[in-house]
Amino acid sequence: MWVYEKKLLYPVEVTTCNPKLARYIMEQYGGADGELAAALRYMNQRYTVPDKVIGVLNDIATEEFSHLEMLATMIYKLTKDATPQQLEEAGLAGHFANHGHALFYENANGVPFTSTYIQAKGDPIADLYEDIAAEEKARATYQWLIDLSDDPGLTDALRFLRERENVHSLRFRESVQILMDERDRKKIF
Repeated sequence: MWVYEKKLLYPVEVTTCNPKLARYIMEQYGGADGELAAALRYMNQRYTVPDKVIGVLNDIATEEFSHLEMLATMIYKLTKDATPQQLEEAGLAGHFANHGHALFYENANGVPFTSTYIQAKGDPIADLYEDIAAEEKARATYQWLIDLSDDPGLTDALRFLRERENVHSLRFRESVQILMDERDRKKIF
């Protein structure tokens, strides 16, 4: 199904060690509205949508996994040279005590990822509206992360991710329209 290219979807340049910013970025890594939840949600929902929109869910789920890889790179680069004291000052002492410098799916407050973040109703239109909301929440979070960032290279990558959320939202809106047009067209037997 996938072909892996050994490069990021978009380059991630980080100029300074900044564990506090890494902590905030963890929200998109393992939070309720983050990339892991989105990728798993769309991959799951693709089984209960009409054939006309399966490809959209599959394509966007795949891209969300590439966003996850970018976020992991950001977090790793922002924390790899951090001292235990810097991690503690950034509010990551608990993370460091449990995981060292390893990445772990958790949000900015250290709450571990849970499958309750993955929504699936089984109604294609309801699920797609949920997906639109998820993309809009992710877009908003990326904007807030951009506002918190003082690293130009990292900010550039965050802007790229924010814009991809806009594209995903539009593709889901188009999918809703396709399904609504199909539902509302006259059927003659």
